[in-house]
Amino acid sequence: MTLHAAGPFDVTLTPQKPDNPQAEGAGIGRMAIAKRFHGELEATSQGEMLAFRTGVPNSAGYVAIERVTGTLHGRSGSFVLQHSSTMDRGVPRQSITVVPDSGTHDIIGLAGSMTIQIADGGAHSYAFDFTLPPVASD
Repeated sequence: MTLHAAGPFDVTLTPQKPDNPQAEGAGIGRMAIAKRFHGELEATSQGEMLAFRTGVPNSAGYVAIERVTGTLHGRSGSFVLQHSSTMDRGVPRQSITVVPDSGTHDIIGLAGSMTIQIADGGAHSYAFDFTLPPVASD
């Protein structure tokens, strides 16, 4: 059965030095990600993003990996999200998925995908559709 979690989150993106001069010369930016999720996912995350912004307004792309640690529907553990998203003249296309077998502790077996909304003014929120195996009883 597919479950759902939603809520706001806070994000801090900290620019990092490029790992190599070729990336910097190509206009590729690298950022550290720190998030705090609220709602049915109460968690923090740490990760890294590579991004490129074109000369056309509202067109860009990014890839990222982040480890999320906290509780999801009351079950604790961590998991990894993989992002690959674009913005085509303001129209987002998102692919944010749980890396298979990345769940730990009470969320082993987690699978799913997330979408991110950014409201006018910059407030961020998430919608997370996922599956989890039943809790093993003793």
